[in-house]
Amino acid sequence: MKKVFVYFFLVLGLVSCDPKDLQSVLDTVSSAGLSNLDIANGLKEALEFGVDNSVDFLSAKDGFYKSSYKILLPDEANTVISKLKIVPGFSNLEEELVKKINYAAEDAAKKAGPIFLSAVRGITFDDAMNILMGEKNAATQYLHTRTYNSLYGEFKPVLDNSLNSFGALDLWRDAVNAYNKIPFITKVNPDLSDHINSKALYGLFDLIEVKEQGIRTDVSQRTTTLLKDVFAKQDR
Repeated sequence: MKKVFVYFFLVLGLVSCDPKDLQSVLDTVSSAGLSNLDIANGLKEALEFGVDNSVDFLSAKDGFYKSSYKILLPDEANTVISKLKIVPGFSNLEEELVKKINYAAEDAAKKAGPIFLSAVRGITFDDAMNILMGEKNAATQYLHTRTYNSLYGEFKPVLDNSLNSFGALDLWRDAVNAYNKIPFITKVNPDLSDHINSKALYGLFDLIEVKEQGIRTDVSQRTTTLLKDVFAKQDR
């Protein structure tokens, strides 16, 4: 009942408002009744848009391979690469392997959407208001802290399947076997799958963060009523 009277007197005051003051009052009215649950749902909606954005970008052709998210080989793999350059069949090993792992990551990214969206919808914001009023990437960092380990475990089999489909792990296995047959060297077996999974997840999270920052700073990216109401609160 108190809210009704507050809104009533606010409306009475609108008659004499300057247009800028009028908009300010309307913004206050629209966001005054937001609950912690409303804010949490707004943060989740922003993250869901971020997931869609990251999946669309990275799953496109060359989304990884020809972007700043290009996955390179781990440092320990360079030992194998350098030794095999003069071995027949492996002269172009690095470029072929990099191409295969990035194409595999793009393929796996297509399947990342449901995994990430499930994680977003399943998180509980302990203090949604503090996250809303926090850093420009606060929601993404919260998602990362709460879900990274489980996402790593769920995404890795998907990525491994794609790596196998593109022949990346077979090529790497052949390379390691050839390297380990070289006399007088210390045998190695770097975990390529673990490295690629970590880099692929980095790309997905980074683009979710980019979208969150966009929604926070660019009003035109708040394309739903919930996003407009919730993030208007952090503008003031």
